[in-house]
Amino acid sequence: MKAIVTGISGQDGAYLASFLLKKGYQVYGTYRRTASTNFWRIEELGIKNNPNLQLVEHDLTDFGASIRLIDLIQPHEIYNLAAQSFVGVSFEQPHTTTQITGIGTLNLLEAIRIVNPKIKFYQASTSEMFGKVQETPQCESTSFYPRSPYGVAKLYAHWMTINYRDSYNIFATSGILFNHESPLRGQEFVTRKVTNGIAKIKLGMLDTLELGNIDAKRDWGYAKDYVEGMYLMLQAPKPDTYVLATNRTETVRNFVTMTCQAVGIQIEWEGREEQERGIDVATGKTIIRVNPKYFRPAEVDVMIGSFQKAKEELGWQPRTTLEELCAMMVEADIYRNQQGFSY
Repeated sequence: MKAIVTGISGQDGAYLASFLLKKGYQVYGTYRRTASTNFWRIEELGIKNNPNLQLVEHDLTDFGASIRLIDLIQPHEIYNLAAQSFVGVSFEQPHTTTQITGIGTLNLLEAIRIVNPKIKFYQASTSEMFGKVQETPQCESTSFYPRSPYGVAKLYAHWMTINYRDSYNIFATSGILFNHESPLRGQEFVTRKVTNGIAKIKLGMLDTLELGNIDAKRDWGYAKDYVEGMYLMLQAPKPDTYVLATNRTETVRNFVTMTCQAVGIQIEWEGREEQERGIDVATGKTIIRVNPKYFRPAEVDVMIGSFQKAKEELGWQPRTTLEELCAMMVEADIYRNQQGFSY
């Protein structure tokens, strides 16, 4: 079996490539050349030099390049994980976000239609499409109300995937994944910012960590569990849309508390809103501060997803608790900081 995984240098791309290689796949991982392109994730997973993994430079916004890529490789499956995926950055770069995340998906779907409509396609949709949530918990039939250019671009890609499924009978599946984290998460994301910051505080390398809206609630799962769900969606009898989530929501504040507990720091919270701070009980020092500069222009407040359909139809459910995830991430960051790694 041959699979194209777009966005191989990202968290999900690295975990999915590793999973597929263990299944005996020949994996073609695409990446876009930027000043920051690096492959530390696939290096850390030990697959960078796997003979069945081929790295391919590819620009999703180039329609002709997408046709040539698919025609050359003739894959059985395509997993589209590439995106400009930072919500905050999407407000600063709405055009770039839309071109990569939205139009890039259309380019792949149209290329499949032209080259070989029998190729199975997985689209990485996101809970950010729900945005200003219309019901709780969110499931496959919940109305969308995205609150960022990223969410809007993903919604375009999501509906285009459904359109190609219905119009051209392409096996095009969309996975609406709620937040999923891991030690391979980028430091631009709040969870990794927290675990890396607490690791530095524990090691005496940082005094205080500044965060934005710590009241924001998210449904956080483990990325390694979620990529297995992506694979299962393309093995199902028919294409459909599935939510992957944990059906549990926690505040950023609670995520910080759990991370502190994992490294033996007892934290107490004092103050309200922008004056709120987290204090290390043992030392009396302020280790967490709220800084409004990290607030989003339009915040998504409460996210919680139901994975009932995925459980019933795919046999998928999350296996890793949030407490286990926090401990895993902060332990990895302690090790990296001790070794002098900066990623």
